[in-house]
Amino acid sequence: MAKESMKAREVKRAKLAAKYADKRAALKAAGDYDALQKLPKNASPVRGHNRCKLTGRPKGYMRQFGVSRVMFREMANKGLIPGVKKASW
Repeated sequence: MAKESMKAREVKRAKLAAKYADKRAALKAAGDYDALQKLPKNASPVRGHNRCKLTGRPKGYMRQFGVSRVMFREMANKGLIPGVKKASW
């Protein structure tokens, strides 16, 4: 499990990026890069990092399912993900 502070930091970044999205787009369209520099660093959507919805694990994230590879495997083996089953040939 990830630290709660790390999960909270990612949520905070996402909210800040959403708050400044319109302003960033307007400044970019106008070509005002000095004003863009003055926005908060965490207002940039690039600084966000995908995390597992269940555990908060930052690495091994599977974008299609929103969970880490570890949780994906557990859920797939238990049959909790529709349409996914362990391969056998």
